[in-house]
Amino acid sequence: MSKGQRPAGEVGRIVRLAEKGRQPVRFLLDSMEREALVGDTVLTAMLTFSPVLRQSEFGPEGRAGFCLMGACQDCWVWQQDGTHLRACSTLVGNGMSLMTQAPGDWP
Repeated sequence: MSKGQRPAGEVGRIVRLAEKGRQPVRFLLDSMEREALVGDTVLTAMLTFSPVLRQSEFGPEGRAGFCLMGACQDCWVWQQDGTHLRACSTLVGNGMSLMTQAPGDWP
């Protein structure tokens, strides 16, 4: 299995059917190396490998974005350094380190 491929049994919410010819972008998702394509949003990159973007701060439910245009704040995700970003309107970049769980000190 090459880097960025999904291990057997791991299911994301998004399956890429087209536009497979763009340049790869490597990022970390929960400390695991993953591969997206140039021009992918963080939301697309994360949901290709995970069924959720993050856990709800109000309960055990997983969140996967809602409006998909940067208005609802449902797609906030964290970077390893503790900052957060809107996954639906931020392009994934080489070396990003993204997390599906909030850092321990997040309210």
